[in-house]
Amino acid sequence: MNKNRKNSKERLLLGNEAIARGLIENGCSAAASYPGTPASEILTSLVRFKNEDQENIYVEWSINEKSAFEIALSNSYLGKRSAAIMKHVGLNVASDPLISASYSGIEGGFIIVSADDPGPHSSQSEQDSRLLAMLAKIPVFDPSSPKEAKEMIGEAFKLSERYKIPVMLRPTTRVCHARQIVSCEKYHTIRIKPHFIKDPKRWVSLPEFRKVLHKEMNQKLVAISKIKRHLIKHRKGNYSPSKYAIFSSGVAYAHTYDTVTELGLWNLVDLYQIRVSFPLDFARIDNLLDSYRKVIVIEETYPVIEMQIGNRKKVEGRWNGLLPGEGEITPDIIYSSLKKFMGHTTKRKPLLLAEKAKKPTLCPGCSHRASLFAIKGALPKALYPSDIGCYTLGVNTGAIDTALCMGASINQAAGFSHSFDQQKSKRPSIVATIGDSTFFHAGIPSLTNAVYNQARFILVILDNFSSAMTGNQPTAETGLLPDLSRGQPVDLKKIVKACGVRHLKEIDPYHLPAFISLLKDADKYCRQKKGGIAVIIARRPCLRDKKIKKKYKHHLITITDKCTGCGYCIKYFGCPALSMNRKKSQVAVDENLCVGCGVCKYVCSEGAIVAQ
Repeated sequence: MNKNRKNSKERLLLGNEAIARGLIENGCSAAASYPGTPASEILTSLVRFKNEDQENIYVEWSINEKSAFEIALSNSYLGKRSAAIMKHVGLNVASDPLISASYSGIEGGFIIVSADDPGPHSSQSEQDSRLLAMLAKIPVFDPSSPKEAKEMIGEAFKLSERYKIPVMLRPTTRVCHARQIVSCEKYHTIRIKPHFIKDPKRWVSLPEFRKVLHKEMNQKLVAISKIKRHLIKHRKGNYSPSKYAIFSSGVAYAHTYDTVTELGLWNLVDLYQIRVSFPLDFARIDNLLDSYRKVIVIEETYPVIEMQIGNRKKVEGRWNGLLPGEGEITPDIIYSSLKKFMGHTTKRKPLLLAEKAKKPTLCPGCSHRASLFAIKGALPKALYPSDIGCYTLGVNTGAIDTALCMGASINQAAGFSHSFDQQKSKRPSIVATIGDSTFFHAGIPSLTNAVYNQARFILVILDNFSSAMTGNQPTAETGLLPDLSRGQPVDLKKIVKACGVRHLKEIDPYHLPAFISLLKDADKYCRQKKGGIAVIIARRPCLRDKKIKKKYKHHLITITDKCTGCGYCIKYFGCPALSMNRKKSQVAVDENLCVGCGVCKYVCSEGAIVAQ
């Protein structure tokens, strides 16, 4: 093992940057990820730190989280430190290898970074990754700040290697997107020659081997639970005996610490930080419970610690309703909950209320808006199953009926198709939409299945050449790697044809009349006896790439006196650059927002919008 030391210094880092820094400082040699907020910046930060100091670490944007997990795990099998990075709902996609890998274990340290999104702020659920960690029987580190997240990386690698077990680091949105001064330590470049230890009883998942491995895994968890630094007691004041105790973890602990200080409760309550929220040392916790009249557990998102502790008569929290059962645990919630818990009467200064957030919408000039408007215009009475991506924000166009999870739009369209065919009733048109990155992630098996089982519907692949919603990470189609060097591009059209699709067209969605005509033709094909699935690739690069804007004509948009002020363009097209003027008699164009795409000229039936 050769350790190469670099200079250290303090830097103001985003939580995700701190996690990336922790990975690279502790000798991580391979990291794979699929972009998803709030975790997206971790891999891009790894690339930046790698380039700053010419570190030899392999990074990749994987097609999906299952691929990312298995790529990183394989590196760990060879004795090298590895990380798989994703958001909480992405962990669902990786759950199959996650649960199996916990049995077989690892060689080099292996960390799964699964970033949770209490709230939720940018996700379809608030699920708690700790529950999947419990299902897989792997330990979970629960950081309360960017600094602590970075520090826990080193602990997690050591724990992983000591017990030959995958370990989860579970930051949440407020940790991922907070900023803090972090000490950037000297790099430890660990050079290990990859070596695979052949041992079928570990690596081959046959039932006869798994019972033995399961027993070993349970023994590891008992040993890990006994590590004392995983549960820390914090006290101030005169250290007089307390009747009350708080158990907390993650960013909820940081908020709780501040609230206890603000309310002056240090002489009345003991605060425990649970740094590793699974597994817990039940013997130690039972002894602690005997010392208090009441205990409150403050955690997010689910009552994972509370569930493990049990003792409903003494322990309060989310399960008994003292804390709300959903949403973030904010300082205000902690304040009111602690007052109820301890019968405290101190009043605090009212907080200034934040302004009401604007409704999320697609960017001005977004090609997805044009696509969705065309779909609604061509087939106004259709069913519109959609998918997970920034195009979901176009729900105001009326061309999105469902958005369940990655890749579900195609399967749901097939399900609708078979249901109507089974009853031999008049079938509506069915138009599914899915993004290019989502198609590569989970759409290919769905499309193959739909073709194989003879479903009939239209699939519009909204192709903007990037994972736009999470920060414009490159997709397989572009062939760009995380450091923007060239990889091997994957041809989207060839993939679709290989799935068995016979009707395939491509169009620029800005050409609205032609797009509408194409959709109507596709619907006719789907309704034929020998019809099937018609795929249209709506292809135009995302405008957030500044280089793209220079390649296309910029139109000057004006509103003529033909405008009747009906507001149709605002309600159904929904471009942020269009609004009613002060008198609410006509539509106005905000030149600061308008990108000059010119699509809005097709929207007004009166011809009041002119694009020059």
